[in-house]
Amino acid sequence: MSRKTRPYLFYDTTQSVCTTCLRQIEAKIVIKDEQVFMDKWCPVHGSERVLVADDAAYYRLCREVFVKAPELPGHFATRMAHGCPYDCGLCPDHMQHACLSVVEITDHCNLRCPTCYASSGPERLTHHSMDQVRAMLDAVIRSEGEADVVQLSGGEPTLHPQFFQILAEARARPIRHLMLNTNGIRIAQDAAFAETLAEHRRGFEVYLQFDSLQRDALMDLRGADLRRVREQALERLNALDISTTLVMTVKRGVNDDEVGDVIRFAASLPCVRGVTLQPVQDAGRVEGYDPRLHRLTVSELRRRIVEQTNLFTPQDVVPVPCNPDSLAMAYVESAGNTIVFERDESLKGQVFKLFSTNHSPESQAGCLSELMCCLPQIQAPSELNYRNVFRVLIVQFMDALSLDIRALKKSCIHIARPDGRLIPFESHNLFYRDERAQTLERLRTELDAFHAHRRVTRLLPV
Repeated sequence: MSRKTRPYLFYDTTQSVCTTCLRQIEAKIVIKDEQVFMDKWCPVHGSERVLVADDAAYYRLCREVFVKAPELPGHFATRMAHGCPYDCGLCPDHMQHACLSVVEITDHCNLRCPTCYASSGPERLTHHSMDQVRAMLDAVIRSEGEADVVQLSGGEPTLHPQFFQILAEARARPIRHLMLNTNGIRIAQDAAFAETLAEHRRGFEVYLQFDSLQRDALMDLRGADLRRVREQALERLNALDISTTLVMTVKRGVNDDEVGDVIRFAASLPCVRGVTLQPVQDAGRVEGYDPRLHRLTVSELRRRIVEQTNLFTPQDVVPVPCNPDSLAMAYVESAGNTIVFERDESLKGQVFKLFSTNHSPESQAGCLSELMCCLPQIQAPSELNYRNVFRVLIVQFMDALSLDIRALKKSCIHIARPDGRLIPFESHNLFYRDERAQTLERLRTELDAFHAHRRVTRLLPV
């Protein structure tokens, strides 16, 4: 008798959450027609099939080759009680320290972007107090010892009335690199603010929101035509020699055809050290977002980088081994010669050993090997320094649709909380923001009731 076969390759099992009810559910990874899918099943809401990667070979490279041993935090702030992702803090089951720690200092913003994972806006007037900010910074240091990268974020952090006092508090702690996540409006419009910012330029980088060169895409993502503001901000950042990364939130059918244009534009600016591409995360405020139409994966963005620029081949855009499911990067000299690690067998072992995600600001280094800890500590020409190496990074934050708990446990971008917790970026936006607190508490209560029932059942006589 000939047996029927399933029309796909069964690759692995994992866990996810139901997109509708956010309960933890079983899932499996399957490969079909050289694409990778996660098949999820909720007993209440049924089945879902989610595209994980449109390139099965790249996905297997992430899972089977670009892997490194986990580097644990120095402090776990929560215990394991309900299972991932309901115990974040970090709990002892988390498999990666914070390569990048985000400290959100305000909910207030001078934009109300249709796309905002933090749901910030002009109507939200809350700033974190200095005591709260100190507590968040201390939580990072307690976990990390010496933090690799700390990013001041919001809302719009430049609107905090004590911004430079916060910057001083961060400088007073053992933090290698500081970043400012900003929409650039205050930098463009307030010369005195920008000049004071330039006094802190050493070991500092501006992480500048820069989604498009076109009006329509900016209106879709930001609700405002920000082209002139971005031009003014970059003119000032160039004049003041403040290291900058352009951060492009990418939405299929809106601005994904501009990836190459933004990379080329960024490479033409003296102050810009690279571009970070972030597909939209379906969390917070996502007006006009339909995952069936607008969602993008790492492998799709990787292909757009290659197809829309003449800087990289597919082999140049490689997974980041500490979290290869969600991160990929490439480097190019400003003269146009691609720096490729994996083609040099003598470097490959050190790449695996030392790669991590501090895709971050300028260090005090004079050679490529010391620029950031995501690069292997190798012998490199001394003329290769931060100013003539340009980087492109893909950072995909999973949402309820795509959440793979196996990958979540390797998340290395964490949000600090005033109560001393560090929470992975994905689970923070899905479960731990204020508006999600009731949902999280409901899920924990359900789990407590389920486990209590199981304990009672085991004690009943047979």
